[in-house]
Formats: sequence, structure tokens, C-alpha cells
Amino acid sequence: MKTKEELIPECPVATTVQLIGNKWKLLIIRNLLERPWRFNELHRDLDGISQKVLTDSLRSMEADGIITRTVYPEVPPRVEYSLSELGRSLRPVLDAMKSWGEDYKAARTAE
Repeated sequence: MKTKEELIPECPVATTVQLIGNKWKLLIIRNLLERPWRFNELHRDLDGISQKVLTDSLRSMEADGIITRTVYPEVPPRVEYSLSELGRSLRPVLDAMKSWGEDYKAARTAE
């Protein structure tokens, strides 16, 4: 069986797509760029995401080192998700995607 490192594609673009290349992960990262979020806050804000998909996405991104999960020793327990330093380094990628999306929408409405 291959290790996680052996499953990483050689192509850097393919690696990025593998790690964050789905709709929900990108939107989770977009939100976490603002501030730490709790699970239910993310679930309410991400219209259409199921609890299972949100849970799986958060676990996957935590395992990949993109986000951190902090459990506070309170009653009831409070858990927050935030971007790791590695996750915060995605800001220019999402900023470029936002800019391209704005340009695309402007070009399409100008037609």
C-alpha cells in the first residue's frame, strides 16, 4: 500500500487540485480566511452542504495540514476550525480566483 506522500501527484497543479479542488473545500477555505469558524456556523453559511460532506472535508483538510481544529476545555465543549500557516498561504490563490470570477462575470454581462 502506498503512503500518503506517494499518492501526491508529480504535477504541482494536480497536487493543488487533489488537496483543495472541490467546491466545498474552496468555500470552507474562503470562510476560514476571514476568521475561525465553528462547525455549525460553517454548516449554516455553506448553503447546500451536508453534515457528512462538511465533516469529511474538515477532517481531510486537517489531515493535509491546511486547517487546525481547536477544542476548548469548556462545558459544553467548543470546537473551532481555523487555517494553519500552510492554509493561510492559499490566500493569493483564492484572491486570484475571486478576481478571475469577477472579470468573467463582467465580460459575460457585457456581451
